[in-house]
Amino acid sequence: MRKVGAITIGQAPRTDVTKDILPLLGEEVELIQAGGLDGLTREEIQAFAPGPDDYVLISRLQDGSSVIFAERFILPRLQNCIDKLEEQGVEMILFLCTGDFPAVFHSKVPLIFPCKVLNGLVPALASRGKIAVITPTPQQVAQSEAKWKEYVSEIIAIPASPYGSAEELDRAAQKVAELDVDLAVMDCIGYSAEMKARFREHSGKSVILSRTLAARALMELLA
Repeated sequence: MRKVGAITIGQAPRTDVTKDILPLLGEEVELIQAGGLDGLTREEIQAFAPGPDDYVLISRLQDGSSVIFAERFILPRLQNCIDKLEEQGVEMILFLCTGDFPAVFHSKVPLIFPCKVLNGLVPALASRGKIAVITPTPQQVAQSEAKWKEYVSEIIAIPASPYGSAEELDRAAQKVAELDVDLAVMDCIGYSAEMKARFREHSGKSVILSRTLAARALMELLA
């Protein structure tokens, strides 16, 4: 049995994510999870609220609710997660977040960031460099557009939370259907395979799902 670590910026375990990832990893891989917000109450997490200049993150708590917070508050806690997973003997660690993290982490094993996988693959698949990006909250639209402008020629970011209603995602899909784009990127680990299928049906576009893309990159390294 091979041990692989998985770090959520929210609270572990992320059973909503692993339902799509574990079938790809197979029975020979044990996924050990840790969370940047583990052990904290919602009241304590509220102290991490983002300010005007903060990089905004969103994740899921153990009770199934979502929470928005600033990246800078979570970085030391994510390093603690890395240390904890290394102590448990994992051979690599997958981040369950598509956020763009600064190069501040120290690890003895490879760290796989879905953001970097997306950054490399999406421009290669978007033949004209035109994409729509689905991001969870309006607070992340500007930072999403700023990030993706470095990789493609045209980007339109549309907010629709993976932790909200199906109707919210349907409305976003209908907006994408009217756009002249090569593909849509569901730029959050919270979006599921079921959401992708529904989004593709309503938008008529090719859709890239972050969680399964990251899991396939992980398997390429393990194979």
